[in-house]
Amino acid sequence: MRRCLLVTIVLAFACFCFTETLSAEGYLTSIGTGSDRIPVVVVKGTPYEMGKQQGKLIRTEATEMILSLMKKVQAAGPERASDASLDAAWNAIAPHTDPRFKEELRGFAEGSGIDLKTLQRAHALPVVMDYSCSSIAAWGSATKDGHLYQTRNLDWTMNLGVQDYPCITVYIPKQGTPHVNITFAGFIGANTGMNAKGIVLSEMGDSPGKDYPFDMNGVHFTTLFREVMYDAQNLDQAIDQFQQAKRIKKYHYVVGDGTSGRAVKMLAHAPDLVIWKDNDPSDELAPAVMKDLVYQDEGRGAFQPLQKVYGKIGAHEMRDIACQIPIKGGNILDVIYDATALEFWVSYAEKQDEAYKRPFVHFKLKDYLK
Repeated sequence: MRRCLLVTIVLAFACFCFTETLSAEGYLTSIGTGSDRIPVVVVKGTPYEMGKQQGKLIRTEATEMILSLMKKVQAAGPERASDASLDAAWNAIAPHTDPRFKEELRGFAEGSGIDLKTLQRAHALPVVMDYSCSSIAAWGSATKDGHLYQTRNLDWTMNLGVQDYPCITVYIPKQGTPHVNITFAGFIGANTGMNAKGIVLSEMGDSPGKDYPFDMNGVHFTTLFREVMYDAQNLDQAIDQFQQAKRIKKYHYVVGDGTSGRAVKMLAHAPDLVIWKDNDPSDELAPAVMKDLVYQDEGRGAFQPLQKVYGKIGAHEMRDIACQIPIKGGNILDVIYDATALEFWVSYAEKQDEAYKRPFVHFKLKDYLK
């Protein structure tokens, strides 16, 4: 009798411990080690279910990140980060935002215990703030193996500390394409990401602070990126989604397709959208353009090193060039994608140690789709 009781207690304890890293169909794991460890959250189901799973699995980190971010931003005092301004921004973008995103955010609020209004305000911050970045995509004859390699430098501000809450989220939706969001705990919008069809997305911000107040009556790229990753099966479909969206503010985008092996650069200054393919004489950077390559570095010197390695470009070469062109003092995240192989290498800043100075950790999307 005592033996049966002991077995029951052990099993109960084991089940309790297991639920600490498993929520419904979702689970929490990681890549890297030590200070380079990055949490990986894998969620499955409907948008609401995936949001709730994620909220439960990273409750502590997400709560700390969101509350710390809001406190720091609002303590800095910009009027555009006040509760009233963020509420107005959310109310402006909400009618244009994918319902799946809003359902996921509602689920995240329930799973994490973070107030939904607070989460909405945090997700409205990129709508009202300005930041700048860079990206390169190379494929075909430009690369050593024909694969599509793409970079993403996220340059924002180190002082907010979001880099101390790294999080990679893999979504396996009940309906839609599996995709991965390289983000921060508690932020479900996408600054960059890739789906299982090899569609990879990068962004560069062009709206200066002097343009504020921005026209916010449309969809922001952080939610549009998630929508594209859900739905786009190829580059043409991704381009169509950008063309059909009621976009806001001023951005550049680089959109790649690892399956077909091609990419485009977009000048997205709402309401206009200009699309450049490789080696395009009308590209804003012409004549500094090349076959099977597009890029936007805001004049930080990518062209010459790209010329030197042209035809031999792989992940290592792209990483070296990406680490030469971030905005020094604000580089919080760097990603190097091999969209053909569905893998990437990622580096997050740690405290005040910028991403381009830190080790890159390898991630294979296929390992999470089995």
